Amino acid sequence: MANILTDINNIEQQQQQQNQNQNLRNEKNSNDDGDTKSIKSVDQDEQHQQSNNNDKMKQWTLNDFEIGRLLGKGKFGNVYSAREKRSKYIVALKILFKSQLLHNNVTHQLRREIEIQSHLKHPNILRLFGYFHDDYRIYLILEYAPKGELYTLLTKMGKFPEIQASMYISQVIEALHCLHQRNVIHRDLKPENILLGSNGQVKIADFGWSVHAPSSRRETMCGTLDYLPPEMILQRPYNHYVDLWCLGVLAYEFIVGRPPFETKNSFETYRRIITLSYDIPNHLSDEAKNFIQRLIVKEPVRRMSLAEARHHRWIKMFQQQQQQPQQQQQRQCNNKIIQNRTTSINNQQ
Repeated sequence: MANILTDINNIEQQQQQQNQNQNLRNEKNSNDDGDTKSIKSVDQDEQHQQSNNNDKMKQWTLNDFEIGRLLGKGKFGNVYSAREKRSKYIVALKILFKSQLLHNNVTHQLRREIEIQSHLKHPNILRLFGYFHDDYRIYLILEYAPKGELYTLLTKMGKFPEIQASMYISQVIEALHCLHQRNVIHRDLKPENILLGSNGQVKIADFGWSVHAPSSRRETMCGTLDYLPPEMILQRPYNHYVDLWCLGVLAYEFIVGRPPFETKNSFETYRRIITLSYDIPNHLSDEAKNFIQRLIVKEPVRRMSLAEARHHRWIKMFQQQQQQPQQQQQRQCNNKIIQNRTTSINNQQ
């Protein structure tokens, strides 16, 4: 128990120092961006935000929240919807049991999750607003994603139409771009770790396996079996290219309905990954096939970069299709405005 408390206290001290440094930079630049420790940082009302400056170093307790329905269960605890009593802001409260964390020796993963996720601000990455703990539990204050897990939707639909899959993948690309710019490798990209916001937008979550690796090449085996890249299975040093492999596997599962190397036997799955043994169904578009084949590549450095993926034909062609109805709707709206104005002028005459 002492170990997890030491971890939490160390994180708190680091965040307090970072917050003090950030405040000094903010005063210098006259640009207060808020504080990752405060839930008020997500409030878009500047006046409300300024009136709550004293909350920046607030020590949260369970009494600050009204607990709602159960959103999900995990190995180490549960996630509930919750409302912060003062601001009425809806969040997801992830409640982890210290005994389970210690028993499974995963306190380092929690520390990593807090350190990494609390500093990430991107529309396609789930926000971590803050955390607190009591004698038995640790509480993470997370952004609430009303539409739940993408995996649930994928299971319900079986597979996604390519236009829908492309939209999701393009948002995952943007999230990964943000992570890699900050030297963060996710390492566990899969449908279960992607949530959907109120407008159906992608929110990458679960940073327990993520790592900040600015220069070193990692050697730890982690992630989900069906998504493991060859370099991890072969226990070779790896870097952010592992996320590119997972992006290709994710695209495949979205439009086929299953991972490319899935088998009932773990050893056989390993073998298929290492030998790159998988089939691409004929019904996929040529653009989708090319997108997948340029990411599911055994040699890491030969995988398509995020910049290339961003501008790949499979991504762009569906972005154009999505924009066409919006543009048509805008034209119709503009024509109606012009027609109304013309009618009004004629009536005045």
